[in-house]
Amino acid sequence: MNEINWLLIAPIILLQLFLMIPALISCMKQEETNGPKWLWGLIILFVSTIGPILYFVLARKKQ
Repeated sequence: MNEINWLLIAPIILLQLFLMIPALISCMKQEETNGPKWLWGLIILFVSTIGPILYFVLARKKQ
């Protein structure tokens, strides 16, 4: 059987968590976003590592 090499996968999982958690917190605290907040929440959660990056680049309105 093939074993999962956790030493290779762990950094990817950690990177995903380090991007996703701050993006979700920021999305909840942000009063207005470019587009619906619920949609950005789904993008952050389900579009892997790119979702949180897209949120920080595109969704946040300048204050």
